[in-house]
Amino acid sequence: MAKDAKRPAEVELREDGGGLCCVLRGNWTLAADRPQLRPVLADLRGIPEGARLRFDAAELGDWDSALLILVRRCRAAVEEAGGAVDTEGLPEGARRLLRLSQGPTEAAEGEAAADSWFGRLGMGGIAVASGIGAYFQFVGQLVLDLGAFARGDAKARLKDFLFILQQTGPRALGIVCLLSFLTGLIIAFIGVIQLQKFAADIYVADLVGLATTRELGAVMTGVIMAGRTGAAFAAQIGSMQVNEEIDALTTFGISPGRFLVVPRVVALVLMMPLLCAFSNFVAIFGGMVVAMSISDVSALQYFLQVEEAVGLNDFFVGIFKSAVFGAIIALAGCYRGLHCGRDAGAVGLAATSAVVTAITWIVVADAVFAVLFHNLGI
Repeated sequence: MAKDAKRPAEVELREDGGGLCCVLRGNWTLAADRPQLRPVLADLRGIPEGARLRFDAAELGDWDSALLILVRRCRAAVEEAGGAVDTEGLPEGARRLLRLSQGPTEAAEGEAAADSWFGRLGMGGIAVASGIGAYFQFVGQLVLDLGAFARGDAKARLKDFLFILQQTGPRALGIVCLLSFLTGLIIAFIGVIQLQKFAADIYVADLVGLATTRELGAVMTGVIMAGRTGAAFAAQIGSMQVNEEIDALTTFGISPGRFLVVPRVVALVLMMPLLCAFSNFVAIFGGMVVAMSISDVSALQYFLQVEEAVGLNDFFVGIFKSAVFGAIIALAGCYRGLHCGRDAGAVGLAATSAVVTAITWIVVADAVFAVLFHNLGI
């Protein structure tokens, strides 16, 4: 029906099968004249306990927050009398606004329902299932975005991609080399002390070389990058989520996955093998320093023994692992950033969660690779 801007607002209560029906007519806006609500609220407070109030908005014209004020006051009066309110007769927009205004009440009801042990268990199960579903959806969308990136249909800018490459590669080389050198020192020191009991000092080269190239080089690089780069990805994207920049990208028709996630995933997968290779060489060099310092092994003997003990397959096993670890770190950081909350503390929680998630999955993936490569004889 046509809406007349001059129609006065009217409200009428009718009997409705043991309950009441609130009939709304005219334009319920703040600028229009509205009837006094005291008689209506007085009648509602006298509603029988357990009775229901419903709304009939068939003759409703224009409305704004004045209608919501009326509904909230009627709801309060009915609930005070022990009745219930049915808002299905209101316009869809009004019902949505009412649901938003009742958010804290619904949250409190959810917390009350979860007070019992079974309630908490159920809520936890629902949260885990929802998280797994969201994660698989994220990975699936990433695969599609990577396909678009491979076809050249990407929204990322070359300047941004090169900057991410610099941040994840050359800028991280110093801390990776420092910790790898110290790790090589520690492994060699422990190994030499034990091998000297059998006059087998030279085999410290085997220990450091194999442990570094197959396992520790990739794992140590992954842990370092999870704490450095994974947390940075989560914080950067999480800050954009808090500042509603992600919403702005979506509004402009730019996919956040293609613009933000794909460049970071590709950059970290490309840089991690290079960092792992540097980590291997520096850790082996650190082992040589210890071997030369507290045993009779020379530098030439050490490197010849490393060359004999470590094959290309051992080297490439670590390189392959590092690429997978890079994908895990980037996925964890970007996922936590995109699913960051809207408050100030959410960014810190997203960064912490990204680091914990990445390190956990790195350890799990390394264990799976160790069993798999052993069974395949690699």
